[in-house]
Amino acid sequence: MKFITSLAAIFLLGTFSGFAQKNYPPVIEGTREIVYKEIGETKLKLWMFSPDDGKAADSRPAIIFFFGGGWKGGSPGQFISQSEYLAKRGMVAFVADYRVSSRHGTKAKDCVADARDAMRYVRSHASELGVDPNRLAAGGGSAGGHIAACLGVIEDDAASKPNALALFNPACVLAPIDGKMPWLEDRSEELTERMGVDPKALSPAHHVSAKAPPCIIFHGKADDTVPYATAEVFAEKMKAAGVNCVLEGYEGERHGFFNAGRKPAEGNEPALPQTLKQLDEFLVELGWLE
Repeated sequence: MKFITSLAAIFLLGTFSGFAQKNYPPVIEGTREIVYKEIGETKLKLWMFSPDDGKAADSRPAIIFFFGGGWKGGSPGQFISQSEYLAKRGMVAFVADYRVSSRHGTKAKDCVADARDAMRYVRSHASELGVDPNRLAAGGGSAGGHIAACLGVIEDDAASKPNALALFNPACVLAPIDGKMPWLEDRSEELTERMGVDPKALSPAHHVSAKAPPCIIFHGKADDTVPYATAEVFAEKMKAAGVNCVLEGYEGERHGFFNAGRKPAEGNEPALPQTLKQLDEFLVELGWLE
């Protein structure tokens, strides 16, 4: 019980390792900067990675990545390596900025709202960006994975819904479900404060249906920030609904294991190349990449 409680405390405090606010705002050479949303004096940007032979007349598959940081910090630069790789494979990739509590005094519900607007922007400008609006994925890590998952499973408008999900140690269970994760009930008040709404309203596992898009999840089995069991619950829900959901579990790996430069667990190979290979295979299976 003490172990479970410690996990809850870490999770709720938002101490998501490796996602400090360094390099914010990022300077990402070789990308196109796009302002997708303005709120007062705040301008939220997308950084666009295009294939070398890309042009506006194309209609290529695309993905938008959302950074992690407990809905309180982090930087869009987190997913540069993944975006560069996918651009070389022929996709258009974006890393997105969104409001967080430390910089903007916002709640998680605002993070999700910004992510929806990022999706809407890319889809509505698909022709000029060289993007296929019917092959637009959402990806992200930790809190960013949570945001991406929300877009995929929590019904809103079609313009903001991704056609596929790529989630890296995502926070997908924010309240007890099917008698599991009872310790989250004790943290409901704190989570409500951080979410800005009832946690169930933004808990992806509570909203899964057959309408959810295909999904791949990468999660460390030794993750003591967002427990691996939460990824299992979400994947089980997706599969029970008839949705194509692949869960890639990494033995011995902790939170943020997929990040560039992250030292792997003893005896393991670096995770970045492995996760990219598995993501590539997933996209090939969808018919998005050759």
